[in-house]
Amino acid sequence: MLVRRERREDVDVVREVVAAAFAGDDGREPIEVGLLARLRDDPGWLPAYSLVAAEPGGPVVGHVVATRGDVDGRPALGLGPLAVHPTWQGRGVGSALMHAVLGAAEGRDEALVALLGAPSFYGRFGFRPASDLGIVAPDPAWGASFQARLLAGPAPRGFFRYAAPFAEL
Repeated sequence: MLVRRERREDVDVVREVVAAAFAGDDGREPIEVGLLARLRDDPGWLPAYSLVAAEPGGPVVGHVVATRGDVDGRPALGLGPLAVHPTWQGRGVGSALMHAVLGAAEGRDEALVALLGAPSFYGRFGFRPASDLGIVAPDPAWGASFQARLLAGPAPRGFFRYAAPFAEL
């Protein structure tokens, strides 16, 4: 599995992967598809953290993105969506994408990454409830599912804000 930065020619297939990964039974387009499109047009979009997974010479089968967020005005990253095409789920693609995006963030001296997701999955990557670090979720109902991983320096404390398109959900 090769993980690399997303290229312009990947945009349409990434959209298809995200749509397939988050497809529901109702036949409607998943909200993650529109979110990703709006993130691409937002000042918080950081191309270095938009990564795809593919077999060498094969199609894109997974995608992850982290965008600029903040903790009370101090820079942070908001991770998501993370998507793996259903035919590739359970094969380590999501884990490979997580390791790559976290490595990229750490290599660029980002302070922390926050996300909303299953503690049972993200805990293995060093995430823990953000409240343990003094970080307040955008929605208190998220509880332990709002998680953060400290990458460098002391953890900023305060209210976490994702890139603007997340507030439109």
